[in-house]
Amino acid sequence: MPYVENQTIHDADSHIMEVPGMVAGYLEKKHLAAFNEKNRASPQQLAWAKEAQALQDDTEFRAGDNANILLRKDHHALGSFRKEDRPKALDLLGFTSQLVFTTEALSNYGLEHSDESELALATAVAHNRMMADFCAVDKRLLATGYVPLVDIDQAPIIAAQALAMGCKALIIPSRCPAGHSPSHIGFDALWAVAEEAGAPILFHVGGEEKMHDAYFENGLPRVKDFHGGDENFTATSFMTIPIAVWQTMSVLILDGVCDRFPRLQFGAIELGASWVPSWMRFMDSGFDAFFKGEERLKKLSARPSEIAQRQFKITPYPHEDTGWIIKNSGEDMLLFSSDFPHIEGGRNPLKRFSDSLVNANNIEVKKFYRDNFITLMGAGLDPSLHDHPSVKTR
Repeated sequence: MPYVENQTIHDADSHIMEVPGMVAGYLEKKHLAAFNEKNRASPQQLAWAKEAQALQDDTEFRAGDNANILLRKDHHALGSFRKEDRPKALDLLGFTSQLVFTTEALSNYGLEHSDESELALATAVAHNRMMADFCAVDKRLLATGYVPLVDIDQAPIIAAQALAMGCKALIIPSRCPAGHSPSHIGFDALWAVAEEAGAPILFHVGGEEKMHDAYFENGLPRVKDFHGGDENFTATSFMTIPIAVWQTMSVLILDGVCDRFPRLQFGAIELGASWVPSWMRFMDSGFDAFFKGEERLKKLSARPSEIAQRQFKITPYPHEDTGWIIKNSGEDMLLFSSDFPHIEGGRNPLKRFSDSLVNANNIEVKKFYRDNFITLMGAGLDPSLHDHPSVKTR
């Protein structure tokens, strides 16, 4: 019995769990030495990778696939790193489609904010090959391709290559590149590639500016995160997650990018959504305050909040009050996500979201689980995937 039955639910956030050396297998040979020097697997990483691979080969362990589809997490989860197993995982989950993201390369290994711009571009292309290859086993798996913004001229080339490989959506960092804005006019060629292909531009957690390390030096023992380490999410580091996308999406709206490409959809994945109502009001406040003196604002097709409602989608975390966010931002903006197989997604994301939607109307619920995802994905979602085969459309 699948987790979701007789219902169309599109999953806007799932991941592969790379084993050491996975992305390097798709990298051009001339870049291998430089990449491996910066990203060499530790003995501990090699040990747990060997353990995870052995478990996936163990008949007794695999006998529990069905019962543990949402209980096993990370590398223990079915289809987390073996593409041949992912279709079965999706069958057991029951989602109609899944956007699939990397885990290891969410920040492009930090290469974009170093002097390794050539390696950063090459690694992004290798990532895109890996994602397209992983998702090619099943059309329900929607690969995401990464496009660095460090090189204005190369961005549309990498985007076009990713789409040609089979990627269905393009990720850009929410963090501003050094030296130019994400709204730079030179990126119009990138937006044109995406709009023409009907592919969305996405942001994902990991590509943002991290909280300065000094904030964690409070004279007390370092707080451990839920993974048991101090390198990931805590209540403190959580505070900076939306700040970069708040700024980047603002300039894309205020500088007219959305208006120049009105069919282009943007999405913020695993970046939370409680901040969105305030962000929309704050943009409108700035619009009102500076409207008389800024010609660019006078040229906008609508108020910033209305442009956001038209072209921006967001995944809330399961612990957020999704119903409240919809009421205060709009019914056309929010998307369901499971974060499979990451531990952050929890063991029953559908229940947590459904509980927070108890006061939502049928239209809002349908848009959250189905319609907004179809709008976001555009041509990247085959029409045959709009509804689950078990659901009869009228």
